[in-house]
Amino acid sequence: MNIKLQNLTKRFPARGKKAQGEVTAVQDLSFEVPDGMLVGLLGPSGCGKSTTLNMICGLETPTEGKIFFGEEDVTALPPEKRGVGMVFQNYALYPHLTVLQNILFPLENLKGAERPSRKEMRRRALETAHLVQIDELLERRPRELSGGQQQRVAIARALVKTPRVLLLDEPLSNLDARLRLQTREEICKIQKKTGITMLFVTHDQEEAMSISDWIVVLNNGVLMQQGRPQTVYDDPANLFVAKFLGTPPINVFEGEVRGGMLLLDGQAVLPAIGAPDGPVFAGVRPEGFIPAVDGPVACGLNRIEVLGRDTSIVCTHPACEADTLRAIIQAEQAVVPADGTVRFSLRPEKVFLFDRENGARIATGDAPATGD
Repeated sequence: MNIKLQNLTKRFPARGKKAQGEVTAVQDLSFEVPDGMLVGLLGPSGCGKSTTLNMICGLETPTEGKIFFGEEDVTALPPEKRGVGMVFQNYALYPHLTVLQNILFPLENLKGAERPSRKEMRRRALETAHLVQIDELLERRPRELSGGQQQRVAIARALVKTPRVLLLDEPLSNLDARLRLQTREEICKIQKKTGITMLFVTHDQEEAMSISDWIVVLNNGVLMQQGRPQTVYDDPANLFVAKFLGTPPINVFEGEVRGGMLLLDGQAVLPAIGAPDGPVFAGVRPEGFIPAVDGPVACGLNRIEVLGRDTSIVCTHPACEADTLRAIIQAEQAVVPADGTVRFSLRPEKVFLFDRENGARIATGDAPATGD
Protein backbone atom coordinates (compact mmCIF):
# COMPACT_ATOMS: atom_id res chain seq x y z
CA MET A 1 0.00 0.00 0.00
CA ASN A 2 1.55 3.30 -1.03
CA ILE A 3 1.15 6.40 1.15
CA LYS A 4 0.84 9.86 -0.36
CA LEU A 5 1.02 13.10 1.60
CA GLN A 6 -0.34 16.12 -0.25
CA ASN A 7 0.51 19.64 1.01
CA LEU A 8 0.26 18.51 4.62
CA THR A 9 0.43 21.24 7.28
CA LYS A 10 -0.03 20.97 11.05
CA ARG A 11 -0.26 23.94 13.40
CA PHE A 12 -0.58 23.83 17.18
CA PRO A 13 -1.66 26.63 19.52
CA ALA A 14 1.34 28.32 21.13
CA ARG A 15 1.74 27.37 24.80
CA GLY A 16 2.76 29.52 27.74
CA LYS A 17 1.37 32.62 29.40
CA LYS A 18 3.05 35.03 27.01
CA ALA A 19 2.80 32.88 23.90
CA GLN A 20 0.43 33.96 21.17
CA GLY A 21 -0.63 32.65 17.79
CA GLU A 22 0.28 29.21 16.48
CA VAL A 23 3.33 27.01 16.09
CA THR A 24 3.79 25.28 12.73
CA ALA A 25 5.13 21.75 13.24
CA VAL A 26 4.78 20.60 9.60
CA GLN A 27 4.68 22.97 6.63
CA ASP A 28 3.23 22.12 3.20
CA LEU A 29 4.73 18.63 3.22
CA SER A 30 4.33 16.44 0.12
CA PHE A 31 5.98 13.09 -0.52
CA GLU A 32 5.06 9.52 -1.41
CA VAL A 33 5.98 6.23 0.26
CA PRO A 34 5.98 3.58 -2.52
CA ASP A 35 4.19 0.28 -1.96
CA GLY A 36 6.30 -2.34 -0.19
CA MET A 37 9.24 -0.07 0.62
CA LEU A 38 10.95 0.74 3.90
CA VAL A 39 11.20 4.52 4.09
CA GLY A 40 13.19 6.41 6.71
CA LEU A 41 11.74 9.74 7.88
CA LEU A 42 14.85 11.52 9.10
CA GLY A 43 15.65 14.77 10.85
CA PRO A 44 16.74 16.37 14.14
CA SER A 45 14.57 16.47 17.25
CA GLY A 46 11.61 18.82 16.83
CA CYS A 47 11.62 18.75 13.03
CA GLY A 48 8.07 17.34 12.69
CA LYS A 49 8.82 13.64 12.15
CA SER A 50 6.59 12.24 14.87
CA THR A 51 3.83 14.76 14.11
CA THR A 52 3.85 13.57 10.49
CA LEU A 53 3.66 9.95 11.65
CA ASN A 54 0.77 10.77 14.00
CA MET A 55 -1.15 12.40 11.15
CA ILE A 56 -0.63 9.35 8.95
CA CYS A 57 -1.97 6.99 11.61
CA GLY A 58 -4.83 9.33 12.56
CA LEU A 59 -3.73 10.40 16.05
CA GLU A 60 -3.41 13.99 14.82
CA THR A 61 -5.66 15.82 12.35
CA PRO A 62 -3.93 17.90 9.65
CA THR A 63 -4.61 21.63 9.66
CA GLU A 64 -4.36 21.55 5.87
CA GLY A 65 -3.62 18.96 3.21
CA LYS A 66 -4.60 15.36 2.54
CA ILE A 67 -3.36 11.82 3.19
CA PHE A 68 -3.96 8.98 0.74
CA PHE A 69 -3.50 5.23 1.15
CA GLY A 70 -3.41 4.12 -2.46
CA GLU A 71 -6.30 5.99 -4.08
CA GLU A 72 -8.28 6.26 -0.82
CA ASP A 73 -8.40 9.61 0.97
CA VAL A 74 -7.97 8.67 4.66
CA THR A 75 -7.51 12.23 6.00
CA ALA A 76 -10.76 12.16 7.99
CA LEU A 77 -10.77 8.41 8.69
CA PRO A 78 -10.45 7.39 12.39
CA PRO A 79 -7.26 5.51 13.33
CA GLU A 80 -8.96 2.14 13.77
CA LYS A 81 -10.30 2.27 10.20
CA ARG A 82 -6.97 3.00 8.50
CA GLY A 83 -5.40 -0.43 8.76
CA VAL A 84 -2.22 0.93 10.34
CA GLY A 85 0.15 -0.80 12.75
CA MET A 86 2.08 1.48 15.10
CA VAL A 87 5.24 0.79 17.13
CA PHE A 88 6.11 3.47 19.65
CA GLN A 89 9.42 4.48 21.22
CA ASN A 90 8.48 3.04 24.63
CA TYR A 91 6.85 -0.12 23.14
CA ALA A 92 3.69 0.40 25.33
CA LEU A 93 3.34 -3.28 26.27
CA TYR A 94 0.78 -4.28 28.90
CA PRO A 95 2.87 -5.31 31.93
CA HIS A 96 0.24 -7.65 33.44
CA LEU A 97 -0.20 -9.65 30.22
CA THR A 98 2.04 -12.38 28.82
CA VAL A 99 3.77 -11.96 25.47
CA LEU A 100 1.08 -14.08 23.79
CA GLN A 101 -1.69 -12.05 25.42
CA ASN A 102 -0.04 -8.79 24.31
CA ILE A 103 0.08 -10.03 20.73
CA LEU A 104 -3.53 -11.25 20.87
CA PHE A 105 -4.86 -7.99 22.36
CA PRO A 106 -5.49 -6.10 19.06
CA LEU A 107 -7.41 -9.10 17.64
CA GLU A 108 -9.53 -9.49 20.78
CA ASN A 109 -10.64 -5.87 20.48
CA LEU A 110 -11.99 -6.25 16.95
CA LYS A 111 -15.76 -6.03 16.62
CA GLY A 112 -18.40 -7.76 14.52
CA ALA A 113 -17.42 -9.46 11.27
CA GLU A 114 -13.82 -8.27 11.60
CA ARG A 115 -13.29 -10.33 14.78
CA PRO A 116 -11.73 -13.72 13.95
CA SER A 117 -12.48 -16.94 15.83
CA ARG A 118 -10.42 -17.85 18.91
CA LYS A 119 -8.65 -20.54 16.92
CA GLU A 120 -7.82 -18.10 14.11
CA MET A 121 -6.60 -15.48 16.61
CA ARG A 122 -4.18 -17.96 18.17
CA ARG A 123 -2.97 -19.19 14.79
CA ARG A 124 -2.20 -15.64 13.65
CA ALA A 125 -0.52 -14.74 16.95
CA LEU A 126 1.73 -17.81 16.86
CA GLU A 127 2.55 -17.20 13.21
CA THR A 128 3.50 -13.58 13.91
CA ALA A 129 5.56 -14.55 16.97
CA HIS A 130 7.48 -17.02 14.81
CA LEU A 131 8.08 -14.32 12.19
CA VAL A 132 9.81 -12.08 14.74
CA GLN A 133 11.52 -15.04 16.47
CA ILE A 134 9.94 -14.87 19.92
CA ASP A 135 8.26 -18.32 19.93
CA GLU A 136 9.98 -19.35 23.16
CA LEU A 137 8.96 -16.17 25.03
CA LEU A 138 5.18 -16.44 24.76
CA GLU A 139 4.50 -17.17 28.45
CA ARG A 140 6.79 -14.44 29.79
CA ARG A 141 5.72 -10.97 30.89
CA PRO A 142 7.35 -7.77 29.59
CA ARG A 143 9.47 -7.26 32.73
CA GLU A 144 11.16 -10.61 32.03
CA LEU A 145 12.29 -9.52 28.55
CA SER A 146 15.29 -7.59 27.29
CA GLY A 147 14.81 -4.31 25.40
CA GLY A 148 15.30 -6.04 22.06
CA GLN A 149 12.77 -8.76 22.94
CA GLN A 150 10.21 -6.15 24.02
CA GLN A 151 10.75 -4.39 20.71
CA ARG A 152 9.97 -7.58 18.79
CA VAL A 153 6.82 -8.16 20.85
CA ALA A 154 5.68 -4.62 19.98
CA ILE A 155 6.30 -5.30 16.28
CA ALA A 156 4.44 -8.62 16.47
CA ARG A 157 1.47 -6.90 18.14
CA ALA A 158 1.41 -4.31 15.34
CA LEU A 159 1.68 -6.96 12.60
CA VAL A 160 -0.88 -9.45 13.89
CA LYS A 161 -3.81 -7.49 12.41
CA THR A 162 -2.10 -7.66 8.99
CA PRO A 163 -2.03 -3.85 8.62
CA ARG A 164 -1.71 -2.13 5.28
CA VAL A 165 1.06 0.08 6.67
CA LEU A 166 3.50 -0.27 9.59
CA LEU A 167 4.70 2.92 11.29
CA LEU A 168 7.65 2.95 13.71
CA ASP A 169 8.41 6.02 15.85
CA GLU A 170 12.04 6.06 17.08
CA PRO A 171 11.77 2.31 17.83
CA LEU A 172 15.44 1.74 18.70
CA SER A 173 16.28 4.78 20.82
CA ASN A 174 15.95 2.87 24.13
CA LEU A 175 18.43 0.16 23.13
CA ASP A 176 22.19 0.03 23.59
CA ALA A 177 24.46 0.34 20.52
CA ARG A 178 24.98 -3.39 19.94
CA LEU A 179 21.30 -4.22 20.35
CA ARG A 180 20.32 -1.34 18.06
CA LEU A 181 22.42 -2.83 15.28
CA GLN A 182 20.92 -6.30 15.77
CA THR A 183 17.33 -5.03 16.03
CA ARG A 184 17.48 -2.78 12.97
CA GLU A 185 18.69 -5.81 10.98
CA GLU A 186 15.68 -7.74 12.30
CA ILE A 187 13.30 -4.92 11.28
CA CYS A 188 14.79 -4.98 7.80
CA LYS A 189 14.33 -8.76 7.56
CA ILE A 190 10.73 -8.55 8.77
CA GLN A 191 9.95 -5.88 6.17
CA LYS A 192 11.45 -7.98 3.38
CA LYS A 193 9.57 -11.11 4.50
CA THR A 194 6.18 -9.42 4.82
CA GLY A 195 6.51 -6.91 1.97
CA ILE A 196 4.58 -4.42 4.10
CA THR A 197 4.96 -0.69 3.48
CA MET A 198 6.97 0.62 6.42
CA LEU A 199 7.70 4.19 7.55
CA PHE A 200 10.50 4.44 10.08
CA VAL A 201 11.04 7.67 12.06
CA THR A 202 14.53 8.35 13.43
CA HIS A 203 16.99 11.16 14.13
CA ASP A 204 19.90 8.73 13.62
CA GLN A 205 21.12 9.18 10.05
CA GLU A 206 23.32 6.07 10.16
CA GLU A 207 20.31 4.02 11.23
CA ALA A 208 18.13 5.45 8.45
CA MET A 209 20.73 5.05 5.71
CA SER A 210 21.62 1.48 6.65
CA ILE A 211 18.15 -0.06 6.35
CA SER A 212 15.98 2.31 4.31
CA ASP A 213 15.13 1.89 0.63
CA TRP A 214 14.30 5.60 0.53
CA ILE A 215 14.87 8.48 2.94
CA VAL A 216 12.95 11.71 3.50
CA VAL A 217 14.90 14.46 5.29
CA LEU A 218 12.96 17.09 7.28
CA ASN A 219 14.03 20.26 9.06
CA ASN A 220 11.67 22.62 10.92
CA GLY A 221 8.70 20.81 9.41
CA VAL A 222 9.89 21.39 5.84
CA LEU A 223 11.01 18.76 3.31
CA MET A 224 14.73 19.24 2.63
CA GLN A 225 15.36 16.33 0.27
CA GLN A 226 14.23 12.79 -0.52
CA GLY A 227 15.74 9.93 -2.47
CA ARG A 228 17.76 6.75 -2.16
CA PRO A 229 20.16 7.04 0.81
CA GLN A 230 23.37 6.89 -1.21
CA THR A 231 22.04 9.37 -3.77
CA VAL A 232 21.13 11.89 -1.07
CA TYR A 233 24.56 11.45 0.54
CA ASP A 234 26.40 11.85 -2.78
CA ASP A 235 24.26 14.73 -4.04
CA PRO A 236 22.94 16.86 -1.13
CA ALA A 237 20.47 19.57 -2.12
CA ASN A 238 21.60 22.03 0.54
CA LEU A 239 24.02 22.61 3.39
CA PHE A 240 21.64 21.22 6.02
CA VAL A 241 21.38 17.84 4.28
CA ALA A 242 25.14 17.74 3.66
CA LYS A 243 25.82 18.36 7.36
CA PHE A 244 23.12 16.02 8.64
CA LEU A 245 24.17 12.95 6.63
CA GLY A 246 27.56 11.38 7.11
CA THR A 247 29.72 9.90 9.87
CA PRO A 248 32.16 11.53 10.45
CA PRO A 249 30.30 14.68 9.39
CA ILE A 250 31.21 16.73 6.36
CA ASN A 251 33.98 19.34 6.81
CA VAL A 252 32.70 22.86 6.04
CA PHE A 253 35.03 25.66 4.94
CA GLU A 254 34.48 29.34 4.32
CA GLY A 255 35.70 29.75 0.77
CA GLU A 256 35.49 31.91 -2.30
CA VAL A 257 35.01 31.31 -5.99
CA ARG A 258 37.13 33.49 -8.20
CA GLY A 259 37.66 33.07 -11.95
CA GLY A 260 36.30 29.51 -11.99
CA MET A 261 38.45 28.32 -9.07
CA LEU A 262 37.59 27.50 -5.46
CA LEU A 263 39.84 29.28 -3.01
CA LEU A 264 40.33 28.31 0.64
CA ASP A 265 42.26 30.81 2.74
CA GLY A 266 43.32 32.50 -0.50
CA GLN A 267 44.74 29.29 -2.00
CA ALA A 268 43.23 27.85 -5.21
CA VAL A 269 42.34 24.23 -4.41
CA LEU A 270 39.90 23.03 -7.07
CA PRO A 271 38.22 24.16 -10.31
CA ALA A 272 34.65 25.42 -9.77
CA ILE A 273 33.41 25.52 -13.35
CA GLY A 274 30.15 27.40 -13.77
CA ALA A 275 29.98 28.74 -10.20
CA PRO A 276 29.59 32.53 -9.94
CA ASP A 277 32.34 34.53 -8.27
CA GLY A 278 31.76 35.30 -4.61
CA PRO A 279 31.89 33.84 -1.08
CA VAL A 280 30.70 30.25 -0.62
CA PHE A 281 30.62 27.46 1.89
CA ALA A 282 32.62 24.48 0.65
CA GLY A 283 31.72 21.08 2.09
CA VAL A 284 34.31 18.30 1.79
CA ARG A 285 33.40 14.75 2.79
CA PRO A 286 36.04 13.09 5.02
CA GLU A 287 36.81 10.61 2.24
CA GLY A 288 37.34 13.51 -0.20
CA PHE A 289 40.93 14.20 0.91
CA ILE A 290 43.91 12.67 -0.92
CA PRO A 291 47.33 12.89 0.78
CA ALA A 292 49.71 14.66 -1.63
CA VAL A 293 53.14 16.11 -0.90
CA ASP A 294 52.41 19.13 -3.09
CA GLY A 295 48.63 19.26 -2.45
CA PRO A 296 47.00 22.71 -2.35
CA VAL A 297 45.21 22.18 0.99
CA ALA A 298 47.73 22.61 3.81
CA CYS A 299 46.53 21.54 7.27
CA GLY A 300 48.09 21.56 10.71
CA LEU A 301 48.35 17.96 11.91
CA ASN A 302 46.85 17.16 15.32
CA ARG A 303 46.98 13.39 15.34
CA ILE A 304 46.63 10.26 13.22
CA GLU A 305 44.12 7.59 14.31
CA VAL A 306 44.60 4.11 12.83
CA LEU A 307 41.17 2.46 12.57
CA GLY A 308 42.20 -0.81 10.91
CA ARG A 309 40.85 -0.61 7.37
CA ASP A 310 40.98 3.20 7.39
CA THR A 311 43.11 5.93 8.89
CA SER A 312 41.60 9.11 10.32
CA ILE A 313 43.73 12.25 10.10
CA VAL A 314 42.64 14.93 12.55
CA CYS A 315 43.96 18.35 11.62
CA THR A 316 43.18 22.06 11.42
CA HIS A 317 42.72 24.60 8.63
CA PRO A 318 42.20 28.37 9.03
CA ALA A 319 39.12 28.35 6.73
CA CYS A 320 37.38 25.40 8.44
CA GLU A 321 34.25 26.24 10.45
CA ALA A 322 35.05 23.68 13.13
CA ASP A 323 38.10 23.65 15.38
CA THR A 324 39.31 20.49 13.67
CA LEU A 325 38.60 18.66 10.44
CA ARG A 326 38.76 14.94 9.82
CA ALA A 327 40.09 13.23 6.70
CA ILE A 328 39.52 9.48 6.16
CA ILE A 329 42.05 7.72 3.96
CA GLN A 330 42.89 4.10 3.22
CA ALA A 331 45.23 2.54 5.77
CA GLU A 332 47.89 1.77 3.18
CA GLN A 333 48.17 5.40 2.04
CA ALA A 334 51.24 7.07 3.50
CA VAL A 335 51.00 10.37 5.34
CA VAL A 336 54.28 12.23 5.65
CA PRO A 337 53.85 15.43 7.65
CA ALA A 338 56.43 18.15 7.14
CA ASP A 339 56.98 20.56 10.04
CA GLY A 340 53.64 19.56 11.56
CA THR A 341 51.80 20.15 8.26
CA VAL A 342 49.97 17.60 6.13
CA ARG A 343 48.90 18.45 2.59
CA PHE A 344 45.96 17.18 0.56
CA SER A 345 44.44 17.43 -2.86
CA LEU A 346 40.64 17.01 -3.15
CA ARG A 347 38.30 14.63 -4.93
CA PRO A 348 35.93 16.87 -6.95
CA GLU A 349 32.97 14.50 -6.54
CA LYS A 350 33.28 14.81 -2.75
CA VAL A 351 33.31 18.62 -2.69
CA PHE A 352 30.06 20.62 -2.66
CA LEU A 353 29.55 24.39 -2.84
CA PHE A 354 26.73 26.18 -1.02
CA ASP A 355 25.34 29.69 -0.98
CA ARG A 356 26.51 31.63 2.09
CA GLU A 357 23.10 33.27 2.56
CA ASN A 358 20.58 30.43 2.28
CA GLY A 359 22.67 27.24 2.18
CA ALA A 360 21.35 26.21 -1.26
CA ARG A 361 23.61 24.02 -3.39
CA ILE A 362 25.57 25.84 -6.09
CA ALA A 363 25.80 23.83 -9.30
CA THR A 364 29.23 23.31 -10.85
CA GLY A 365 30.34 21.60 -14.03
CA ASP A 366 32.60 18.55 -14.21
CA ALA A 367 36.03 19.37 -12.92
CA PRO A 368 39.22 17.33 -13.27
CA ALA A 369 40.66 15.77 -10.12
CA THR A 370 43.55 17.53 -8.41
CA GLY A 371 45.25 14.32 -7.44
CA ASP A 372 44.96 10.51 -7.32
